[in-house]
Parts: sequence; structure tokens; C-alpha cells
Amino acid sequence: MQLQFQDQAIRQASERLAEILQKWGKESSVRYDANFPGSSFLFDSVVTAGRYFFALEWKSSGALGPVAHAVLRLKRATSNLPRSVIPLVVVPYMGEAGRAHCEQYGVGWLDLSGNTSIVAPGLYVEVLGHANRYRRPGRVESAFGPKGARVARWLLMHPTEAPRQRDLAVATGLDEGYVSRVIRKLAESELVVRRAYGIAIGDANRLLDAWHEEYRFDRHRLLIPGHIAATSGDSLTRGIARMLTAVPYAVTGLAAAWAWTRYASFRLSTVYLEEVPSTELTRALGFREGARGANTWLVVPNDAGVFHGADEVEGIRCVHPVQAYLDLKAHPERAHEAADEIRSQFLPRGDDAW
Repeated sequence: MQLQFQDQAIRQASERLAEILQKWGKESSVRYDANFPGSSFLFDSVVTAGRYFFALEWKSSGALGPVAHAVLRLKRATSNLPRSVIPLVVVPYMGEAGRAHCEQYGVGWLDLSGNTSIVAPGLYVEVLGHANRYRRPGRVESAFGPKGARVARWLLMHPTEAPRQRDLAVATGLDEGYVSRVIRKLAESELVVRRAYGIAIGDANRLLDAWHEEYRFDRHRLLIPGHIAATSGDSLTRGIARMLTAVPYAVTGLAAAWAWTRYASFRLSTVYLEEVPSTELTRALGFREGARGANTWLVVPNDAGVFHGADEVEGIRCVHPVQAYLDLKAHPERAHEAADEIRSQFLPRGDDAW
């Protein structure tokens, strides 16, 4: 069934590409075999249009993992071919992170929902805005769900290790069968690889980007905005930390980014709490609930995994840099700059660890 759908998808994509090229005045013909003269690589399809040759690589998902794998294969396959050979990733619907990855590596893409972006010598085609025609009904289980994300978090915290599935279950506090299902989904998206000695990640950047693409801060159990009198974000966070010595907590977002990097001053302090704060606690903090003028977010997470890897930085308990990076996605002020800085300082490269 899967192979039949792939064949139909490639034919549909090839015909769609031919239509696009005809609109641009390029007389085109479609060839469905996978061979190209001078290449030992078998493409999913080759579409010819005058002096242009399009080498198509099909993936059943437009998520970052499969797209990045397709880009890598196409770049390798076309590296020794003439510039007239244009690599093209084909998916049912291209996600935002996948689009950015293709653009970064100069590879065109086309989805079956009607969107495309192709930049080549003498050719520029961009069609965006079509909705996903292949969205599945209901919520699809993700490898980056509240509990499942513990696996990605642990792997990113230990990028040079390749744990066995059983050890990963113990480390994350999850059932081994549950970990197996999460690993299977990550492997299907080509974000991890099962080795004889354990589970390995080939590209920490790609795994983090894939998680970031799906991450939703607003899905935590509870977020209470409010105000605490303070002269600055730093003094606010330090005051909160002093009051929470007997309460399990960890700051995240802008406050954690500042603690870890000393980059981008801030006003908003975000604090994870294991339980809903009591009236006594909010009074002790001097916390006045209300969104207007809020400089404090008290957050009860949807999973205790957000506390994994938390550490004390100059007297303030902060979430691990990977969690702070994810949470900055939903923060105001200079959150984007803070995220870039925390990623540049802490993202694992080569043999480095978080």
C-alpha cells in the first residue's frame, strides 16, 4: 500500500511540476523512471523540461527530519552532475522548518497540497499559501508530546552518548515500551538511528529544530500571569528565587537565558512550579494576578520532564538550556535574540555536550 501511494504521489508531483513549467513557458515532458545519465543514484523520478532536469526525492512527511534526509541524499546524488540537474524534495505538505532547511541548502521543494519553491539559473517559481490537504483527523501522537519529549531532551543533553533503550527508560522515568514507541517515531522521521550498541542521534541541530517546530508553550497545564514589584528582571528573578527555597521550581525563558548567557536584559520572569501555587505562596511573593502589566508568569508544566537537567546558576535554579531555548519561542521582548545566543553557546557541536 505504501509503495502504491508513493508511486501515485511521484506521478502527481511530476505532473504538477510539468504544469508549473508550462506556465513559465518551458515545454516539458514527464519521465517516470529513476535513471539519469551519468549518475549511479536512482532517483524517485526525473522530470525533463528543455535543458532542465529535475531529480525528485519523495518523503511521506514534510517534517524536518525526513526533509533534511532527502536534502542530504539529493545534494550527494547531484554533486557530480551538471548544474542543469535541479534537486527537488517532494512531500504531501511542507512544514515551516522543512521549508527553511531547503532554503538554507539551496534545494527546491514541491508539495502535493499545491505549494512549491524552486530557484535555479533562469528559473524562479514560488507558490505559497495552500492549506495542508493531507492533515489527519484527530491529534496524531507525536514523539515530542509532554512525556515523549523526555527522550529527545535526554538525548540532546547527552549528544555523544548512545544509550540502550532500557537505560534510556530508566533515565527518563518512562516505561520501556513507551520509550520504544517514541524511538520508533523518531527513527521514522530519521532523527535517531538504532545501532547495535544503542540509540544515536546523527545531528543534534536537526533533532532540536524538529522538536522546536512542534513545541507549544501554551499547552502547559496552567499559566498564571501577574505582577511583582521589582526594579529589573534580574532583581525580580532573584527575589523569587529567595522566596522559593522550600518550593520545587525552575526559571525558564528570558530569565533562564539571562542566567545562562548574560545576554539580552529582560523584564518578564517565567517560573515553573511543580504544583498550583497556594494563596500563601503568592502573597509571600507579593504576586498580583492579572495579564495587564504582567512581569511574572507562574507556570505548572504538563510534564515534570521540564525540570530534567535543571541546575543552579548564581543562586537561581534554571531549566536546562535546551528547555529554555524551546520556551523562548513563546516569549516577548528580545526572546528571539536570547534564543539565538543560548543556542550558539550551548548547542552541541562535534564531541561537545550541553
